[in-house]
Amino acid sequence: MKQYSIERLEIIANDIRQDIIRMLEHAGSGHSAGPLGEVEIYTALYFSVLKHDPSKPDWSERDILIQSNGHCVPVRYVTLAHAGYIDKKELMTLRQFGSRLQGHPERLRLPFLESTSGPLGSGLSQAAGIALAFRLNAQLKRYVYVVMGDGELDEGNVWEAAMFIPKHKIHNLIAIIDRNNIQIDGFTENVMPLEDLKAKWQAFGWHVLEIDGNNIEAVIDAFEMSKAIIEKPIIIIAHTIPGKGVDFMEEDFKWHGVAPNHEQAKLALSELRTLKGKITSEHL
Repeated sequence: MKQYSIERLEIIANDIRQDIIRMLEHAGSGHSAGPLGEVEIYTALYFSVLKHDPSKPDWSERDILIQSNGHCVPVRYVTLAHAGYIDKKELMTLRQFGSRLQGHPERLRLPFLESTSGPLGSGLSQAAGIALAFRLNAQLKRYVYVVMGDGELDEGNVWEAAMFIPKHKIHNLIAIIDRNNIQIDGFTENVMPLEDLKAKWQAFGWHVLEIDGNNIEAVIDAFEMSKAIIEKPIIIIAHTIPGKGVDFMEEDFKWHGVAPNHEQAKLALSELRTLKGKITSEHL
């Protein structure tokens, strides 16, 4: 895999955010807050962490990435396009009838996705099954990564998997929670309080790392550190800002499932291109 500097990865992340805005505006519907907040996670995965090859999406030695919170798939589509899996022009077909890029990822339409997701709470169980199969088949150098939202931790299926994985000592699985504190009905701590989240996972037998999920270097370091810990399964709690990079979207749960209109997209792109006014651009 090509090695990128942190500075280059940050540029890629900013470009991905801009394409998320363009894609959602064109679709006229979709989720904004979560995908924008998860950009550093997916940039780190596809450009630094995952063992994968866009020219061979079914490579038998590839790592597996399960996206449990399927509504955040815009960030994955755009990252896949930047990584060379999808033509960037196809991004403008999001949510259109007959498009491969559905509002939730569909594995049969996109063979380089490992799972179909929509109903929340099932990704960790799916990842556990795949990781256990790898171990039984002596595919010990393949990792399974799973990205979850914090709102979906309300689902009981998550906690069944949280018990199953330590019991079976599944150490080739690395999970990350997008802890952005919002869900469709409001803030997580108002809808169904999750804290003390770290203590909960520790009580289930997990080794917990807490990071700034919008710091790409911290994300990469956490994934790499996870591979060195073998006595317990790893969960990374990544604190992110929903709507990251766009002032009027940041930390506003109302953008959970809303796409920007033309004027909002224009303002958002201006903020992203200029890093919120830190640089001057004549092409806004």
